[in-house]
Amino acid sequence: MSENNRTSLHDVARAAGVSLATVDRVLHGREGVRARTIEHVQAVVERLGYRPDPAAARLARKSRARLVFVLPSGTNTFVDMLDKQVGAVSPWLAEQRATALVQRADVFSPEALARHLAGLRDRCDAAIVMGLDHPLVRAAIDDLVAHGVVVVTLVSDVPGSRRSRFVGIDNVPAGRTAASLLGRFVGPRTGHVGIVMGSRALRDHAERLFGFEQVMATEYGHLRLLPPIEGHDLTERTEPAVAKLLQRDADLVGLYSIGAGNRGIQAALERSGRASSIVWICHELTPHARTALLTGVADAVINQDAGHEVRSACRLALAALSGERVLPDQERIRLDIFLRDNMP
Repeated sequence: MSENNRTSLHDVARAAGVSLATVDRVLHGREGVRARTIEHVQAVVERLGYRPDPAAARLARKSRARLVFVLPSGTNTFVDMLDKQVGAVSPWLAEQRATALVQRADVFSPEALARHLAGLRDRCDAAIVMGLDHPLVRAAIDDLVAHGVVVVTLVSDVPGSRRSRFVGIDNVPAGRTAASLLGRFVGPRTGHVGIVMGSRALRDHAERLFGFEQVMATEYGHLRLLPPIEGHDLTERTEPAVAKLLQRDADLVGLYSIGAGNRGIQAALERSGRASSIVWICHELTPHARTALLTGVADAVINQDAGHEVRSACRLALAALSGERVLPDQERIRLDIFLRDNMP
């Protein structure tokens, strides 16, 4: 044991009877070490309670850690908020000897997203990805990990992949919360409830839909759910779709917007003259959602903190690169509910 009572790599190598280089390869998952040796070294690491020194790891880096955020292209305001937060965290990243770059991709196309991820190989140390849960995307993530890139999923998870961590809210309870709010606000009225989502292929949207349908079926049976409208989070797709729904369905009493495109929904509701009689629950406290709440067009917004998510994704990516300990409570993204009266 070293003089400061902190177990060092040298202590691990000496106790395991292997070279310092072998310990380093095991700890960083590099190839060239036999399975039996890996197990032996990992057992020694656990027995000695070895934890890397984050400061030393940062100083030892010969180059800056390169983080790339892969975010959806298009007009999603919440994604723009995430993009802005990456810029805000850049000074802190510089202190950690790291940089972050934002790239936009068509996340609704598994082929396009998989191609984009494949292009990151050897061009970054960590990729923070918001995208589809699809076999092509899972394979692309696994390929990046196999080539030494840490992958963290953001907002929408790809749990079947070899990604390191997921950063985002628990989306099934988010959908259940939306159903409870909508059902209580509608009250005893009977009628139809419209649903607008980006895509069922986005796991966060699918999980919110699942939670929403659960509560509506068991607690609000007097309300009938209509088939979801998929708008790919684009205002130009959601606005005409919702306008058409409002024109043809006189029994519509509620709307649940699972993803983005809320500018289009707000415009359609205001043009229809029915905004005051239709309960609308949506996600993310964007500037447009804030206005909709203030004017009474939206009734409640379920929010996840974009800044917390970006900071957490960066911390988790850097921790995976250096082997630092993670504090789960610090990285848990909470679910916020905003009404007109409690907006920050």
